[in-house]
Amino acid sequence: MTGVVCVAGLGVSGTAAARVLAERGERVVVVEAAEGERQRAAAEELARHGVEVRFGTAELPEGTVRLVTTGWAPHHPLISAALAAGVEVVGEVELAWRLRGPQPAPWLALTGTNGKTTVVRMLTSMLLAAGRKAAAVGNVGVPVVEAVAEPYDVLAVELSSFQLHWSSTLAPHAAAILNIAPDHLDWHGSMEAYAAAKAKIYERAGVVVYNADDPRTVQAASPYLDDDAAGGPRVAGFTLGVPRPGQLGVVEDLLVDRAFVEDPLRRAEELATLADVRPLAPHNVANALAAAALARSLGVPPHAVRQGLLDFRPDPHRMAHVDRVGGVDYVDDSKATNPHAAAAALAAYPSIVWVAGGQLKGADVEDLVRQAAPRLRGAVLIGADRARIAEALARHAPNVPVVDIAERDTGVMDRVVTEAARLASPGDTVLLAPAGASLDMFENYPARGEAFARAVRTLKRQAS
Repeated sequence: MTGVVCVAGLGVSGTAAARVLAERGERVVVVEAAEGERQRAAAEELARHGVEVRFGTAELPEGTVRLVTTGWAPHHPLISAALAAGVEVVGEVELAWRLRGPQPAPWLALTGTNGKTTVVRMLTSMLLAAGRKAAAVGNVGVPVVEAVAEPYDVLAVELSSFQLHWSSTLAPHAAAILNIAPDHLDWHGSMEAYAAAKAKIYERAGVVVYNADDPRTVQAASPYLDDDAAGGPRVAGFTLGVPRPGQLGVVEDLLVDRAFVEDPLRRAEELATLADVRPLAPHNVANALAAAALARSLGVPPHAVRQGLLDFRPDPHRMAHVDRVGGVDYVDDSKATNPHAAAAALAAYPSIVWVAGGQLKGADVEDLVRQAAPRLRGAVLIGADRARIAEALARHAPNVPVVDIAERDTGVMDRVVTEAARLASPGDTVLLAPAGASLDMFENYPARGEAFARAVRTLKRQAS
């Protein structure tokens, strides 16, 4: 390609895209607003590949013929300038798809508001158990633009709505949407635009996997449901109920497949038991079924599905049991950065002291609080948008005691845990499921979860 390829941002994916493009002989200019130590180090590394990095600007380099973005919003000045100039804008994932070799590995792609990383890691574990050379890539792990150059048998690709927005030719072997709930509305502009970005994953997929229990996901899959018998993509649903033909689901304590079997009308294949799913919670069973559906679409046998679940280890800060103090369990689900994720965690425990708050990113918490109210024994609220949660609690759980903590320093978690312990009784679970992002108080959600775990350990020392 003659002219300049502009890469937006020096993050992990942006740096990888710039390096790969330069190695292919392209003239690459990276535009980066921040100029911190990490960014300068990345720029020095890219300079050795002939890549120019321009800091502190949002101007489109002269001669730009393509802009590669790694998640910048359409209204960003650089993106707006490119679109206005008729410059093609593609995401790093779209670029990776176009750079695949002559015998590319098939992609098993998935997206969703919550559960993506868990499912992509479960899926990779199943593929490895089946003897496939596989990797979890995309919004987790290795950037896709690097992974497509490696000799993998299959890629398990986690895709965000940002990445899908800037993709136009992806054609995965199979694609799944786990769930769709309000999130990133400030980026997309509306719930409709957010859902449409998620639905793009299905457009060229060979197999459409959808959550039969999630109305928005069913709606996204609906154009393909009627076409299944008329030459369209194969369609498979997953459900926490008893599966119909064409679905994976649960029968008593078994995970079963009635989609990828020879006779779905008369036959079901046992894949695993509920005890094989860890941690065992309704939303995590759904995660396991989604991963199994993607794996089965590529011919992974039942024994490898089960072994993959047994081999899988959850990432930190996802319903992680920290400790038990005075008969009370303390659980870190700091990854619950939106109401939908928090609702899944709250549904897993019968009696809860809820630690919540942070940046709600415009999301509504009314339904979350209304549904959780019967399980709540108390709440400790922190962060920028705690007042909105407090207001919802006053409306839907007026008898639940609430502690409002105004301090915003990271050391406040000791007080949070102390207050939660005061509200809890033996048999309760103190659950950190914030329903909001962490950046108002912490570097990221892992830092928030680690602060919670440290405070619990301090509490246990004081109690002993």
